[in-house]
This record gives sequence, structure tokens and C-alpha cells, in this order.
Amino acid sequence: MRGPPWAWRRRRRGAGRPCKPRYLWFAPSGRVVFRPLDEEGRPLEGQSVRLEPDELEALRLVYLEGLTQSEAAERMGVSRGTLWRMLESGRRKIIEALVELRPLELVPPSEASRDAP
Repeated sequence: MRGPPWAWRRRRRGAGRPCKPRYLWFAPSGRVVFRPLDEEGRPLEGQSVRLEPDELEALRLVYLEGLTQSEAAERMGVSRGTLWRMLESGRRKIIEALVELRPLELVPPSEASRDAP
């Protein structure tokens, strides 16, 4: 989905400061899973690696749109350090899925906020 930004935040349980909302311009319309295939073309099973909506948006803005980290952080409404941590986490998850031949799951924001710890 594309259009005007909307705010998404992780749900936090317990004491502490609530998470700051992140403004997303893109999110998958439903749950999307990329599954690796074996030599015969059958999907491999395994525990999937979940890519959160804010990590996907950070990766999209920096690597697909070509924005600098400062520009992307401003667009998402977070600090540059927070954006850097989202990029680092997203890259690590993608590499983990590729190297360990695990499914990569893109979670829509509506389900991510429901499932968040």
C-alpha cells in the first residue's frame, strides 16, 4: 500500500517509556513469506525470520529510494541512530534467512503490533 504516511509503534508491555511511533509509507497488504527451495524446487520448512514493518520501511527508504540515513530518519520521524539500528537489525535478519535457508516473513503492521512482545 502506498499513500500518506501513517504511524505505527511496537506495543510495549510493562513499565517504561512507550515506543515512539514510526511513520510508514509502505507496508505489505498481507502476510508475505519468502521460502527457499531445495534442488528439486520444493519449499524448505523451518522457523521463519520475521522482518518488522519499521525495519522494512527503513531498508526501503535507504536502499531502494536512495535516501541518506538522515533523510530517511526524518521521513520516519525517528532519530538517525534509531534508523541505523533498524537498518542493522533488518540486514541481519535478511542475511540470517539467506545463510540458514530459513523463510523470511514480512509482517503487516496490523499483525506486528498485535504479536509484539
